[in-house]
Amino acid sequence: MGKVYHLDLEKKDIQGAELVLMPGDPGRSPLLARAIADAYGSKSDTIASKREFTTCLTEVMGKKVLVTSTGIGGPSTSIAVDELAQLGVKTFIRVGTTGAIQDNILDGDCVITTAAVRLDGASTHYAPLEYPAVASFSVVSALVEGAKKSGVKFHLGITASSDTFYPGEERTDAFMEYKLRRFRGATEEWRALNVLNYEMEAATLLTMTSAFGSRGGCVTGVVNRGSTGRITAETLNAGQASAIKLAVAAIPFLVQD
Repeated sequence: MGKVYHLDLEKKDIQGAELVLMPGDPGRSPLLARAIADAYGSKSDTIASKREFTTCLTEVMGKKVLVTSTGIGGPSTSIAVDELAQLGVKTFIRVGTTGAIQDNILDGDCVITTAAVRLDGASTHYAPLEYPAVASFSVVSALVEGAKKSGVKFHLGITASSDTFYPGEERTDAFMEYKLRRFRGATEEWRALNVLNYEMEAATLLTMTSAFGSRGGCVTGVVNRGSTGRITAETLNAGQASAIKLAVAAIPFLVQD
């Protein structure tokens, strides 16, 4: 096969990498890849950048590791996961940011997702809604070990993945004050059902990886209180740094499986 269309990559470019870490922001790809390279004495190179997809290549314990950004939301995430799977990638880890909805979860903490509420649409193009969006047990275990190794405070549980940042997360700072009836009280309901946080990509990634027979996981750093809290530079830096630190520490537990 030649190059996949959106990522602008072909098999020879990824040099046999089977693990990819997937931030949302293209600007985080080189940041995360450099953090990996610095931690494990390797180097990082940007090998492709097209649209919202920036891919870097690095190495840990003799194994090539990719970092590919997904952009925001399920549709672009589905493209990245699908095309990387076509190239031979087997393990997909979202590394991003999130808004917490439980009071005991603080800015700068991390959420390791065990499963996701499918409030997206893209995942339904790969499996019906009855099909669960579940993280791979081995990936969750590796992320937990990474959290312990790095000393990052983490919370383990269910994430709500919304297609929209404003109405789907019942945010109070949206332009349109009116909320559709199906979103009114949604946060209170998810909180009562012990959902930990809101974000926008996990449901798509976890549904796809389960359906593909590959491995999927998600770790996100808390940058605000979901629905109400505004994201500041301080909280963004804290959440982003925690997620990167945890993910970097988890890689040896992922590549040695």
